[in-house]
Amino acid sequence: MITKLTIDRIMEATDIVEVIGEFVQLKKRGANYVGLSPFANERTPSFTVSPAKGIFKDFSSGKGGSAVTFLMELEKFSYPEALKWLAKKYGIEVEETVESTENKEEENHRESLMIVSGYAAKFFHESLLETDEGQAIGLSYFKERGFSNETIKKFELGYSPDQWEAFTSKALKEGYQQQFLEETGLSVKRDNGTLYDRYRGRVMFPIHSFTGRVIAFGGRTLKNDKNVPKYVNSPESEIYHKSNILYGLFFAKKAIRDEDNCYLVEGYADVLSVHQAGIENVVASSGTSLTVEQIRLIGRFTKNVTILYDGDAAGIKASLRGLDMILEEGLNVKVVLFPDGHDPDSYVRLVGTQAFKTHIDQNRKDFILYKTDILLKEAGNDPIRRAEVIREIVESIAKIPDSIKASVFIRECSHQLEIDERALLSELNKMRLAKARKEAQQNTRIIEPSDYLTPEELPQELPVKKEDSSQEREIVRLLLLYGNKMIDWDGIANTYIGPFMIAELADVEFEHEASKKFVAHYAKEVEDGNLPDEQFFIHFPDKEIVDLAVTLLATKYTLSDNWYEMHKILVPDEQVNMKATILGAIFHLKKQKVGKILDGLRVELQKVEGEAATEVLLTQYMHMKKVEKSISDYLGSVILK
Repeated sequence: MITKLTIDRIMEATDIVEVIGEFVQLKKRGANYVGLSPFANERTPSFTVSPAKGIFKDFSSGKGGSAVTFLMELEKFSYPEALKWLAKKYGIEVEETVESTENKEEENHRESLMIVSGYAAKFFHESLLETDEGQAIGLSYFKERGFSNETIKKFELGYSPDQWEAFTSKALKEGYQQQFLEETGLSVKRDNGTLYDRYRGRVMFPIHSFTGRVIAFGGRTLKNDKNVPKYVNSPESEIYHKSNILYGLFFAKKAIRDEDNCYLVEGYADVLSVHQAGIENVVASSGTSLTVEQIRLIGRFTKNVTILYDGDAAGIKASLRGLDMILEEGLNVKVVLFPDGHDPDSYVRLVGTQAFKTHIDQNRKDFILYKTDILLKEAGNDPIRRAEVIREIVESIAKIPDSIKASVFIRECSHQLEIDERALLSELNKMRLAKARKEAQQNTRIIEPSDYLTPEELPQELPVKKEDSSQEREIVRLLLLYGNKMIDWDGIANTYIGPFMIAELADVEFEHEASKKFVAHYAKEVEDGNLPDEQFFIHFPDKEIVDLAVTLLATKYTLSDNWYEMHKILVPDEQVNMKATILGAIFHLKKQKVGKILDGLRVELQKVEGEAATEVLLTQYMHMKKVEKSISDYLGSVILK
């Protein structure tokens, strides 16, 4: 367990904007920062970071919390993993109450997979640099490809010995479990139950997670045997989902953000060569078809994607339809071709960094216009084929969510296609209308008899009403914001708002589950002589309480500093009259609770039989009416009952 002193040092050092900024492109807006949600597919930013409070709130998914919570939600870290990631980032030594054991059985399942993958990366890297076989075969191959020692070290390139069990036997001897060697795909089980190495005699390309940990591998054979696959990649596992990973993104994300552009290439070597040339905003889909998840990863950092193709026309045509997905996600797509026989790797090594950049700048084309040109050349003078091309181009434009951008492409393509702009617009509108109708049909579902609940399935207890919940949540909000502030009101002094509110609400039973838990924990801290502040609950172990605290502390909207200067409208500040704010919340909640008691007594009076029982209920009812009136007198309201 990490010591409290270490946790405190980590929290003090952590800059939440800096941490989240590594994963989300943030822009300053007033006192806060905003960006697109990494947890939901959205085009209008609803993700907010408050540096003053040290919290984030995602209004699309409802997630919120501290920098630790963010890492846990996004990277699926455990609490200690998130703390250790932050400690490493800020150079803080982690002290633990119990020394970490080398026994891998005590690690949780996901962490065990990470540890095994990290060990494998170290083994392959050392095999490349420190063994005769690795230097003669693997290192010489990388050197022939022009990769420097710095690149080899940075990307942790490696070599797997050409032996059946070189890695597996050493890993088992070091105490790594067979289960995790199999699950990561590093080792393969024979029919007799023994294991052998998956990547024998291959140069190794470790695949890093968003936070820099090795989660998978790509292994390239150096043999010319046609029966041996050129590349072998890690299978899917708990820590590796290839559709969610872009090779090189960990090393490229800062440059992508800074350049506001992402170069997308096909293979590992393309990424390494282009990155080594000083163009670091480059990633690869690692030979797999581009997925929506990968596109959204890029979209966190930039709206501009430049596809760097080799000169294979057949391969380009095959990928055109897939690139429509990028348009659909609202990104701007450009395409660059290289001379026949060249890919980004070979071309940058041939001409150097500056000439490579110049080629990109001079040959960059918008994807729609490029696609139009390619398909028109293929169609030639065939009128039927040209009509199909026109329809296919309009289908691509229809996927662009920005109407203005789509209109610009319609105008450009009308010249290229030699067809009236109005005809293209008409076709575009038909497609959009058809899409809207299809979506409407999908969202409209006929209610079947089985959708109705039987009497036995109806909830036995009614849920807390929204107005009840809001009153209780208001108490929580005030405790968070002002609980540790001193009271200096007429008639009340020398105490803090938090303990005062807890004492005043001792006879009130909360019904909203998260609010109830919050107030109970707050009361316990007060009883122990502590005054918990908002940071206490932002970093609280109970996720339900953290979510409640962040939701109440975060706001989607902020008032401009120029509001009064522009509109001469004063917005009331609840802190101007704290007595009215605090007592108002307490008495509104009490009034609402008394109202519920009165409703219950009325129901009982309608059912009760016998004068004695009726008299008892009437006495209780009249007493509660007096209580209600006294509360209403304070609040200045009139009850018409």
